[in-house]
Amino acid sequence: MKASELKSLSLGELERKLDDLRQELFNLKFQNATGQLENPMKLGVTKKDIARVLTVMRQLAAE
Repeated sequence: MKASELKSLSLGELERKLDDLRQELFNLKFQNATGQLENPMKLGVTKKDIARVLTVMRQLAAE
């Protein structure tokens, strides 16, 4: 997900997106622990998406 896409979302939508990404990260970590994760790169991508959402949320709060 690109930061430009996130900037077009409202604060409520960003919070929902953040919740979804955190849930997805939890599921990926669980799959990794049980050896069922097919693509370990997805963990890093999800963490970076969470960081992007948090960054955009902080930018909106600063405005």
